[in-house]
Amino acid sequence: MEHRKGTPLNPQQLPARLIPIFCLLISIFAFSSVSGCGAPGEPVPPIPPVPEAITDLTAQQSGDGVLLTFTMPGKSTLGDKLTQIPTFEVLRGALRVDGIPDPKSFRVVDTVPGALVSRYVQHGQVIFVDPIAAVDPQVRSGATLVYRVRTLISEKHPSAFSKDISLKMYPVPEAIHSLEATLTEPGIQLKWAAPTRTSAGDPLAGVKEYHVYRGELNPVSTEQSAAERPQSAWKSPLMRLGVTTSTDYRDSGFDYGKTYAYVVRSVVDSPAGALESSDSNQIVLVPKDIFPPTAPQGVVAAIEPGAVQGASIVELSWSINVEPDLAGYRVYRSGQEGSRGTSLTPELLPSPAYRDTSVRSGQRYWYTVTAVDRAGNESAPSSAVAVDLTQPPR
Repeated sequence: MEHRKGTPLNPQQLPARLIPIFCLLISIFAFSSVSGCGAPGEPVPPIPPVPEAITDLTAQQSGDGVLLTFTMPGKSTLGDKLTQIPTFEVLRGALRVDGIPDPKSFRVVDTVPGALVSRYVQHGQVIFVDPIAAVDPQVRSGATLVYRVRTLISEKHPSAFSKDISLKMYPVPEAIHSLEATLTEPGIQLKWAAPTRTSAGDPLAGVKEYHVYRGELNPVSTEQSAAERPQSAWKSPLMRLGVTTSTDYRDSGFDYGKTYAYVVRSVVDSPAGALESSDSNQIVLVPKDIFPPTAPQGVVAAIEPGAVQGASIVELSWSINVEPDLAGYRVYRSGQEGSRGTSLTPELLPSPAYRDTSVRSGQRYWYTVTAVDRAGNESAPSSAVAVDLTQPPR
């Protein structure tokens, strides 16, 4: 039998014994054509990448919570760069009686979507606090807490768990709720009442010291309260400003016009070292400079002959003010003792001297000088200096 290339093969041309085999081959070929690779049909979605496991998880007690820090993965398990920020899950568990983490005890305490992860990132690391009630039976019994974290882009393809981190919680002072702030000329004065109990309500033996924290907030409208500020409102997060053993603290290193937030934490000793309480009530304020400079001192006057016969010029000078925010001086002249009179200087004088060329012979004048800072606060007037031009200059 001859089969020419390109010519369809007719089964009736085959010997009878080969027809079943021919039909079987046709069936196999038809099935392969429908289900084989490259066949037309519904597209198969790509498998989502699996992020690498977190390798730097740390945990420490922070007041009545546990502060976790770790770095989000940037690559998949195949070494490819992740094109989106994964979601992260925080799980908390306990130890078995033999001291090994009990896999059945772990529960998800929080899940943070990838779109919100940036709210928790500081200096390239995630900063996450798991709040724990001080009266939690597990905490009151002294049990050890165990944490693990994983990330995922797809719920069906999560990363492997991080290594387990365990820690034991210890009693800390109750949070301070009486923090107050007063703006004074020397600085922002903070004060509070000392705590007398732990956060669980037990008597407190004593406080070792207090840590004062300050952060800067982005300005908001006056209609928006501090409680309504979003996480993104922080221009710079809370940082420790100082340490004190008394229940007051003065902040002298601030800038007027900026928005600051203050909190205070009590500190006690524990088997794990020094531990801070949770944050006190937060004080938010925008310090405004309402404090004028001191009045200029040592004002003296000298009468000098003018450019025209019989005319006079009054030369004034005084000691320079030492305020760092000094903007300049104003000079006032009056024809009546005890009255400030009118200003002779529409523009602030940058230096402590002035020449009055508008005086008239036969008159008596009283001069005073004030200092003005960059906020526009004007000092009290200096002591008045009298100048008598009733006598012709010598």
